[in-house]
Amino acid sequence: MNAVPTSYFLILSAILFGLGVIAFVFKRNIITILMAIELMLNAVNLAFVAFDRANGGAHNGWVFVFFVIVVAAAEAAVGLAVAITVIRNRQSLNVEDVNLLKF
Repeated sequence: MNAVPTSYFLILSAILFGLGVIAFVFKRNIITILMAIELMLNAVNLAFVAFDRANGGAHNGWVFVFFVIVVAAAEAAVGLAVAITVIRNRQSLNVEDVNLLKF
């Protein structure tokens, strides 16, 4: 049985992270920016799991993945709360319309 090399996972992780950075930089919608951040966090999770697999499966990478998932969940909750507040007050999801947090 042929196993997939670790470098393939790392290349995929780098591609996903790059796509997340590009989306974060060029998109102007708050929800799209939050999705780009989630994509970058998932790319980091993939790299952690790939390194853990290459290290012999000591499950140290899974511990980091767990903490990244917790941070991603908190980021999503806070980010969506901010987005809902912005939508209610500004009637727009465009980041350029939100130049002040004063309502």
